[in-house]
Amino acid sequence: MKKLRFDSLLHLLTTMLLFACLLAAAGCSDSEESVVVDLSRREPLVAPRQVDAITYAYLPQYSHTTSFQRHRKMLEYLRKETGLRLRQIFPDTFDEHVKMVARGEIDISYSNPLIYLRLADAGASAFARIVEPNGEPNFRGQIIVRQDNPAIKSIDDCRGKRWIAVDPGSAGGYLFALGFFHDHGIMAEDFETIDFAPGPGGKQEKVALAVYAGAYDVGSIRKGTLAVVSGKIDVDDIRVLAETRPYPGWVYASRKGLDPAVVKAISAAMFKLDHKQPDDAVVLDAAGMQAILPAEDSDYDPVRELTRTLGLRK
Repeated sequence: MKKLRFDSLLHLLTTMLLFACLLAAAGCSDSEESVVVDLSRREPLVAPRQVDAITYAYLPQYSHTTSFQRHRKMLEYLRKETGLRLRQIFPDTFDEHVKMVARGEIDISYSNPLIYLRLADAGASAFARIVEPNGEPNFRGQIIVRQDNPAIKSIDDCRGKRWIAVDPGSAGGYLFALGFFHDHGIMAEDFETIDFAPGPGGKQEKVALAVYAGAYDVGSIRKGTLAVVSGKIDVDDIRVLAETRPYPGWVYASRKGLDPAVVKAISAAMFKLDHKQPDDAVVLDAAGMQAILPAEDSDYDPVRELTRTLGLRK
């Protein structure tokens, strides 16, 4: 009985397989023309851009996680206040940030004043600047060393030492310090080496960590960075050797061609933020600001002058 059932099942499966083969053969009729595929002709695939979203990017001086945490509440506030769809994106490097603004991939850029000069060269326009947490509309760079480094007691002792800076495009983390050294008669060639923090994002933290670890003698960061890394290192082991003079603060710029109505709506919402209002204070404090003020391109002429003095721009 079991053998009979097995033979019946085998017969059924054989019949089904034969039927499937007949269908496949019918689908491959000789009367159909074959399709020739020319693999030498290819079109590059480009990811579609969300054209209905305004893109917002924070220059990657800190890690992407820190960038997100600092500006998440700002984005939420701007969406609610303007009704616009805003999306934060995360360039990996300073150069990538500049190129993305030039290509129209970043609509609203939040950057340091040195990078802003490059953005302005590409047609971007400053529309807002921040007030630092200490209440100043300007900011400074800091030159740091290990507290227990016996070889460096003054700026003059930095000659012949290893210097790590944030990035060639960093204002507080390189340019301002370079200007400070220049004013004290120390030129770039007077250092044993000048290196820049490696990898994408998080460069301010990496400078502080490199000095803390003793990998470099001298580091340059923007003022405020030590507070950011206080949970990672014992900042009491770091000594601020000097602070640079103040320069115009971080700047919001709109890319070339962005609808002026969008800029007007976003800037109006930013200027409404009042640190005396508890809800607004939460937004501003998270982003490391006390207020946002109107700005124009000429506000950054002192930075232009510094780059010319150092031979970095004509």
